[in-house]
Amino acid sequence: MPPQPVALALAVHAADFAELARLGLFGPLGFRDYLWRTQARLRALRGQGIEVHLRVFEPADYRDYCEAFGLDPGSAAARVAYAADPELAGEPFVYGGEQLTELLPVLVDDHLARVRISIACAALLDAVGDGPSGQSRLVAVMHHVTGVYLALAEGAGEGGHLLTLRCHGPEDGEHLTAAADVRGDGGRVLLGGRDAEAFCATLAAGVALGGAGALLLHGDPAAPGGPVVRGWALAAGRLRPMTAREVVDALADDAALGVPFPPGAVPLPGFPLPAAPPGAAPPSGDRGPEGGGPLG
Repeated sequence: MPPQPVALALAVHAADFAELARLGLFGPLGFRDYLWRTQARLRALRGQGIEVHLRVFEPADYRDYCEAFGLDPGSAAARVAYAADPELAGEPFVYGGEQLTELLPVLVDDHLARVRISIACAALLDAVGDGPSGQSRLVAVMHHVTGVYLALAEGAGEGGHLLTLRCHGPEDGEHLTAAADVRGDGGRVLLGGRDAEAFCATLAAGVALGGAGALLLHGDPAAPGGPVVRGWALAAGRLRPMTAREVVDALADDAALGVPFPPGAVPLPGFPLPAAPPGAAPPSGDRGPEGGGPLG
């Protein structure tokens, strides 16, 4: 019988380590020594044929977890339980033998995607409601969003592309955001991992909430003539292709939020996407929170 996987939570920033150290979790270790020992432990476990599942050791989340389950945050038992929390969104992050300098940025990106998945799923489940009707609507929304994502990936063409999404969340003034890479290689579509899950969950929440948003497909930056950018507006839970002018406006909105305007961008209208089936988006009269055109 193969050995059971081991779950570890890693402090990825010096400030997080210092905050957790005040709970007495790391003894006299400093951050650099902690990273060195962590690297040695990961290699030793992998050398023994033990699969290691990693997650980010986030202080605020850890304190909330301990409070919810009545655990002493300074205890080894609480740390082990947090690392192996089965409620963590998505499949485990499996250590593949990387150096920590390469691993930590990837682990942080994975963590941020999990956070987006959790927030979007909570909004989605709240929007579809409980009971058999809620389950039926959830299935319809997810089926629709999966079809949209595949259509976007297939329509992107060859090379590397980036999907970005902003849409209204469940509360006034709150926005949900997500981004995912897609790549076309010799006619094959290579889909993203955790970021793709977060993108689909976020789009599903926007559709189910009946809100407004902006979805952009950024073409390969190395494409001759500049990267093509296509866009779709989410309005009342339904996607429609933007005009080229609306794509420019959406890029300007992103720039105002700190996202660099892509140099040499060629704005083009979005291509047709699968229509929302009955039961996915809210009825046309129910526009959800601030339903309408692209976000300003």
